[in-house]
Amino acid sequence: MTAYERLKTVRSNGRPTGAAFIDALITDKIELHGDRRYGDDEAIVAGVGYLGKQPVTFIAIDKGTNLDERIRKNFGCPKPEGYRKALRLMKQAEKFGLPVLCIVDTLGAYCGADGEERGQGQSIAENLMEMMTLRTPVISIIAGEGGSGGALALAVADRVYMLENAVFSVITPDGCASILWKDSSRVAEAVECLRITAEDMMRFGVAETVIPENGDFIRLCGGIKAQLEEDFKLLSSLTQEELTEQRYQRFRKLGAYAENKQ
Repeated sequence: MTAYERLKTVRSNGRPTGAAFIDALITDKIELHGDRRYGDDEAIVAGVGYLGKQPVTFIAIDKGTNLDERIRKNFGCPKPEGYRKALRLMKQAEKFGLPVLCIVDTLGAYCGADGEERGQGQSIAENLMEMMTLRTPVISIIAGEGGSGGALALAVADRVYMLENAVFSVITPDGCASILWKDSSRVAEAVECLRITAEDMMRFGVAETVIPENGDFIRLCGGIKAQLEEDFKLLSSLTQEELTEQRYQRFRKLGAYAENKQ
């Protein structure tokens, strides 16, 4: 498949949502709401539950499955209160020693005027800063689209998984085409330039694992669950200092380059 075909695949109506992955992976879950500052954002589904026998905190960006849900969830574009809710639960997980599982599928953060008034940029920046030093294991799964800072705010993790057809980008291809060429119809060209596929992310060191999508959803989640349990066990064996240092070094090496000294 071409990069553009993968983009169309993750945008298709039949694509499993973030909430669907949580339902398949987490048992005995309790959903928690609100950022304790403004309100609740339905675009982010978050709470606590069990991954096998391991208690975890889960946070998922959810686009919804029908028009009414998608309107309520801003089509999976979280508002500031959504990111603050996510951060509140991550800090709670750190306090009680729970690993954190994030499911990412978003075009990007909500860009309406009311979101800006409530500090959208600051909420994302706070997540990036706090996740870098969070003293508990974090694994993020890019399940569909990983668009810009809206996705990165839940992807500063110890491990990043990507589904085979998922994409991860600094900007939506549509936005890139509109900015570079003033022509949003050149989205297929933008996709190739941006290098947004899971294979690209593996090559760049942004993702550690690409998950094949060659089976049904139940089998897919079974494979993801087994990988999560293994990686959470490994990460939980590290001291807090080792964990945060390893995470720092993971991001420190991204974007490395060599200068031509001639």
